[in-house]
Amino acid sequence: MRGWLIWTPFVLFLAFVGLFASGLFKPDDHVIHSRLVGQNLPAFALPPAASDRPGLTSAQVATGKPRLLNIFASWCVPCAAEAPQLMALRQAGVEIDAIAIRDARPDVDRFLARYGNPYARIGLDARSAVQIALGSSGVPESFVIDSKGRIAYQHIGDIRADDVPMILDRLKAAQ
Repeated sequence: MRGWLIWTPFVLFLAFVGLFASGLFKPDDHVIHSRLVGQNLPAFALPPAASDRPGLTSAQVATGKPRLLNIFASWCVPCAAEAPQLMALRQAGVEIDAIAIRDARPDVDRFLARYGNPYARIGLDARSAVQIALGSSGVPESFVIDSKGRIAYQHIGDIRADDVPMILDRLKAAQ
């Protein structure tokens, strides 16, 4: 028995090295697979978050034409970095709706005046209830909604310039 105990540290060391090596060689998958992809957009009705845009309901997003639904906040630094890409998507003809999370209308107005307003409608989700129903855990996030109102793709994080062609492809595929 005592002879076996002397090998225990060595066996634990080999187990640790094996665990470490499996972590190094495991396939790298940076894509987060949303469980809501392929499902209908949850029902919601949100009041306006900006002075010059109407609020947003889930029925308005399911219009028979693919749309981009962006979740943002005026207090979110990556949302400001994402703004030029959203303007580029808007200029490419993409219809974009938004949900402002835990925000105030004057702050949203200032944000849009400073960074541009690519949105057709902006709903205010003051308590993040819709955000949670969408399976979103932060801002910014964007959802490609297909022509039937189903979530076709969830983009976590800010949309960067190199993401714009992929988002356009996803919108085209969501027809």
